[in-house]
Amino acid sequence: MNLKAVINFINPSKVELIHSADQLVFKKLEDSSFDKNSLGWCSDKNLEVLLQIKSGTIIISDEGDNFCNQHNLNSFNRLIVKHPRKSFFATVKHFMNETKTFGKIANSAFIDPSVTINKNKVNIGHNVVIESNVTIGDYVEIQSNTVILQGSIIHNHVKIGSNNTIGGVGFGYEPDENGDYDLIPHIGNVVLSEGVEIGNNTCIDRAVLGSTYLGKNVKVDNLVHIAHGVQIGDNSLIIANAMIAGSVSIGENVWIAPSSSVRQKLTINDNSTIGMGSVVVKDVEPSTVVAGVPAKELKK
Repeated sequence: MNLKAVINFINPSKVELIHSADQLVFKKLEDSSFDKNSLGWCSDKNLEVLLQIKSGTIIISDEGDNFCNQHNLNSFNRLIVKHPRKSFFATVKHFMNETKTFGKIANSAFIDPSVTINKNKVNIGHNVVIESNVTIGDYVEIQSNTVILQGSIIHNHVKIGSNNTIGGVGFGYEPDENGDYDLIPHIGNVVLSEGVEIGNNTCIDRAVLGSTYLGKNVKVDNLVHIAHGVQIGDNSLIIANAMIAGSVSIGENVWIAPSSSVRQKLTINDNSTIGMGSVVVKDVEPSTVVAGVPAKELKK
């Protein structure tokens, strides 16, 4: 990967070249070994770090370019784009992406005979358990020690990490005439739409009735709990340690930050953001940022 190939790929709006580079290596700007053969990116919030760069090639925005001009920084190559982070990681993906093959199923994996699956188009890790009447789409990856319980539906191009439980029974109890608690039957399932990605050590409970549903391209981080009957719209992100209680409805393009908790049966509308560590106890309006304990509106 040389400098010319990178420029041709990202097609920057402006290029400032100080030196050539025949073999670029991806590195963080803070790396002490960042040199003329290094390629990095810089956000508008981190422009001060550019003052320390002696050489190399950096993907920056127009604001970053203006910063360099103001400080007479001319020791490194600049590739000016609209979204530096996006362009950088697109470059990583393009030049480092290996052709992925499917059809790898570990000998220790258990797949019930009733499962609908094309074994030539999935990768399944060690000790994975897939129970009865599960449907697995094509180009699905399930890593070691994950359990997919009965009736779950997993669409194409879904990635599931290690140590997850998909389709377990939720925490729903009713007291009987003696005051003892009986578990409510959970006869629903979990549906993971196309492009969903699940991290590690996450639990997604089956619905009591109907489906716990994750829309297209939903991304769920590590150590997340999604309770029974939750509905999550397309392109939403649920980040580490978040807890989504039962029957919550989350819209599209919602960001739920780390360690947030959402009370049961609430509606989190489209394009909203839940701040880190928030406790959400009432509905969130569309395109709203809320944060705090309890969560309050910060801005639209």
